[in-house]
Amino acid sequence: MIKIESVSAVEFTHPTRRSVDAAGHSHPGPLGTGHLALLTIRSTDGVEGHCFAPPQVVRPHVLNQFVRRVLVGGNALNREKLWAELEHWQRGSAGQLTDRALGAVDSALYDLIGRTLNTPVYQLLGGYRDKIPAYGSTMCGDELAGGLSTPEDYADFALKLVARGYKAIKLHTWMPPVAFAPSTTMDIAACTAVREAVGPDIALMLDGYHEYSRTDALRIGRALEELEFTWFEEMMNEQSTASYTWLAGQLRIPILGPESLSGKHYARAGWVTAGASDILRAGVTGCGGIGPTMKVAALAESFGMFCEVHGNGAPNLAVCGAIRNCRWYERGLLHPFLDYEEVPAYLNAIVDPMDNEGYVSLPQGPGLGEDINFDYIAKHTVATY
Repeated sequence: MIKIESVSAVEFTHPTRRSVDAAGHSHPGPLGTGHLALLTIRSTDGVEGHCFAPPQVVRPHVLNQFVRRVLVGGNALNREKLWAELEHWQRGSAGQLTDRALGAVDSALYDLIGRTLNTPVYQLLGGYRDKIPAYGSTMCGDELAGGLSTPEDYADFALKLVARGYKAIKLHTWMPPVAFAPSTTMDIAACTAVREAVGPDIALMLDGYHEYSRTDALRIGRALEELEFTWFEEMMNEQSTASYTWLAGQLRIPILGPESLSGKHYARAGWVTAGASDILRAGVTGCGGIGPTMKVAALAESFGMFCEVHGNGAPNLAVCGAIRNCRWYERGLLHPFLDYEEVPAYLNAIVDPMDNEGYVSLPQGPGLGEDINFDYIAKHTVATY
């Protein structure tokens, strides 16, 4: 038994060069101050499990009203039971208990179990591989000179990513508030420029504007087929399953999704039966945890489908190491003006270093394998929950 003694969180500041535009998209910016939270679940044996999360996800009312009343006194080894009880509280939480909160708690529980058993989480989950190829996932397009402001910028950056070792690249193209966005013409031009730059042997994917109409999405999709892209992702509002079913029936290129749709593994089962995607999408943050993401992977495998894991970070990397129907780890977001290899102040090392062949090795330390700089966090804590 791993009896849970307490649940806590600290909010801390850290230096960052990422800024957020009016629509919530990340871009490079001047050095500023970011806020992050570290959720901690402690056992009566003194072992702690951790997960980083946005501060709003683990505010005091979320911990007090839901998380502590379910977890404290429980057995962390009964993780599925604890997750199910916590999910049950979502119905009456008026949106306060989000899937992102469930994901943070679930990840911290897995980290606690792994640290207690001195075993990496990916091996607890099944341990399919110890390294995985990564695709370089760009930031959204911008209007920064020399950044990602033109198709030529994307092509130049793609060449740098290939030189770094990436064998696959995913483009996020332009979205509002960029002045000319959305633009099917610019999206196709960027994809064409990148393909011409990197040649036929690099796998390419597109994650474009998320609110295209059916006809605009079809136009882009047919262009991507000519460019031999690997997949087409979140080009329309994912709340319209029928639109994705229609598009998947029109195109040869695999449609990947859903990414941002709520509903965890339940909603993704509906996408499979509706024929709305060819590759399923799930990520620990958006899907409510490591457990539900593993369920999506098993669902996809049962139907002979790949399941591509959305987003970077230790929990998603652990899932990638545990399932066989995932081809890539999403590494990014990347931009010409930012150094992804730079270690954040709250870590002693990045969790996903990549070799020159484009592979990311699974962390071999206990739990999720993050090397957390607890001293830095303690010195920069601004609130304790």
